[in-house]
Amino acid sequence: MRGLAARLKPDLYVLLIISTMALASLAPVRGEAAVVVGWATKLGIGLVFFLHGARLSRQAVARGLTHWRLHLLVLGTTFGLFPLLGLGLAALPAVLTPSALAPGIVLLCCLPSTVQSSIGFTAIARGDVAAAVASATASNLLGVMLTPVLAALTLHGTGGGLSMQAVQVIALQLLAPFAAGQLLRGWIGPWITVHAKLLSWTDRGAILLVVYSAFSAAVVAGLWREVTGLDLARLLVICAVLLAVVLGFTVFAARALKFNKADEIAIVFCGSKKSLASGAPMAAVLFPPALVGPMILPLMIFHQLQLMACAAIAQAYASRTEPETAQG
Repeated sequence: MRGLAARLKPDLYVLLIISTMALASLAPVRGEAAVVVGWATKLGIGLVFFLHGARLSRQAVARGLTHWRLHLLVLGTTFGLFPLLGLGLAALPAVLTPSALAPGIVLLCCLPSTVQSSIGFTAIARGDVAAAVASATASNLLGVMLTPVLAALTLHGTGGGLSMQAVQVIALQLLAPFAAGQLLRGWIGPWITVHAKLLSWTDRGAILLVVYSAFSAAVVAGLWREVTGLDLARLLVICAVLLAVVLGFTVFAARALKFNKADEIAIVFCGSKKSLASGAPMAAVLFPPALVGPMILPLMIFHQLQLMACAAIAQAYASRTEPETAQG
């Protein structure tokens, strides 16, 4: 029980994100300083996607390709079911879904799955780790291309989309660094593995910079005049319901399609996650600065909820099931 309680507590990174939001609310960056922070943010976004490209193993993807049924279910949930649920939630009356946060809920649902936590929780629950590695990796590879397309198809009037300028920005800030990381993986991969902890904090530091820049612009534009404490409470309930529905669907679908327990665990943890590491930089690229803050607020709440819920579920799986041989 002590171990479960420790996993349910907010982690240090979540607390840092909340502190960064508070700092931006109290002391938002303005004027020339905002321009400097904006350029630093762009460099940070490039670094994030370069590290993503350098970390993701092509061998892991190749090993998992034979288990195509599992991957189709995970990708269908991530890029099919989630966006449909997001559109449904955004279409609810404003008394249920705050209008200022509805686009952020849709963007949340268009994002790829996480990598590290999906694999970590699968390992804790004694699931098919190899399938989780391949599925989470494929989700992130496809997400670099699919998320902007899904955002353009599902979001209207938010300042985002796939204009020619947006395509150029995506290519320069997301795809080019990601491709460079993949190309250089053979040379820098071992060094990245040795210094994984240091680079993880470099990656997270870049995301904190994105959060500070985004919320500064949003606060200057009047974010907290549009979003109230009641809106945040409703958003918390919406994210909890969204997570519960997807978790329930992944369990039901895995059992209906007769996956074994190890595969079910990988499906549940890979199919229910959304990546803050990819989502915050993508939002900063796809939307004007003043809109990025409210766009990523649902993601930050969902991120903490998914960590807490999946920690409890992983413990339950680990205590109730025997390891099973993964198929494929």
